[in-house]
Amino acid sequence: MTHSLKIIKKGPKRDATASKRRILHAALNEFSRYGHAGARMDSIAEAADVSKPMIYNYFGDKEELYKAALRESYVQIRRGEQELQIGDLEPEAGIRKLVSFTMNHFVSKPWFISMLNTENLLGGDAIRQIGDADAIQSPLIDGIGKLLEKGAETGLFRDDIDPVELYITIASLCYFPVSNQHTLRSVFKVAIDAPWLAQRAEMISDMVLQYLRSSPSLKTDQTRKL
Repeated sequence: MTHSLKIIKKGPKRDATASKRRILHAALNEFSRYGHAGARMDSIAEAADVSKPMIYNYFGDKEELYKAALRESYVQIRRGEQELQIGDLEPEAGIRKLVSFTMNHFVSKPWFISMLNTENLLGGDAIRQIGDADAIQSPLIDGIGKLLEKGAETGLFRDDIDPVELYITIASLCYFPVSNQHTLRSVFKVAIDAPWLAQRAEMISDMVLQYLRSSPSLKTDQTRKL
């Protein structure tokens, strides 16, 4: 009596890391395009070439996937900023490089601005639930702090600049022309294209550097006489 062995063929091993990466990329596109309410899990699954149960298995429900996508949008920009290693650059060069990167990131990664707009419309509830949000931002602030300290030590920059306040200023100046490009084109007839944005980044750098070089406001206890 002979016994035949049944051979069970196994399918290709699933690459969980690659699957998660595709899901997050699809989620960023979906949430940034349709907002939190309009985004559909079916569309994300189709774009990522995965099943909906796989998304639920990796990330949870739609709310949890939205939070993961929001976190990923911050991780991407912070990762790019870390690669600049601005803390090791000369002060002026570091500022110009940070401004240029910020502008280019807003343009090349349009979901970042869209995700921020969506989250602010929702009152910032999701970002407050991301446990490591502060840690994600820390390397950038540390790098800017080193740059400012180096500039102050050489007498190039004033010594009373807060790195968080400086970054908010840079991000704000880069954010507006990108987030409002359609209305700016229509209202002011501005040709917002790659050369214009590059010129704008140079202008922002000049403005920021002039501010960093300026003397701090004089403080006095005297009461102004009317």
